[in-house]
Amino acid sequence: MSKKTQSSEGAMVEYVTAMIGGQLFGLPISRVQDVFMPERVTRVPLASREIAGVLNLRGRIVTVVDMRSRLGLPKDEDGKTAMAVGVDLRGESYGLLIDQIGEVLRLPEDGKEENPVNLDPRMAKLAGGVHRLDGQLMVVLDVDRVLELETKTQIAA
Repeated sequence: MSKKTQSSEGAMVEYVTAMIGGQLFGLPISRVQDVFMPERVTRVPLASREIAGVLNLRGRIVTVVDMRSRLGLPKDEDGKTAMAVGVDLRGESYGLLIDQIGEVLRLPEDGKEENPVNLDPRMAKLAGGVHRLDGQLMVVLDVDRVLELETKTQIAA
């Protein structure tokens, strides 16, 4: 499992896991501010389709990013209540809408691999690597990349 020799042995990384469209994703725990159930999301006129809207979370205005839309996946029609993972980028607060929150996984840093060539291109552009788990592939989301295109559309508007 130890393919990378430059990383120190025994170094561990913690990820908050989330399901989006049936795929397991991991967000570095160092980037996650909180996990919450979004209520009263207000649509933003002329915002890109990836922006679900904004909400007030304990006195802070949070931009809500629809991760299904961001990944090019169809809307969830099963009626389940979406969850959100709170992240910050350059002092701005964002909520990433996900289908379901999972557990915190502690994985060896040297177990992270580059994106496989057959990874869905929609996921690959937002991924910072993958971890192979028992019978499942966890795609590590790069929070900066997830919010990068969204920020460009705001500047272009």
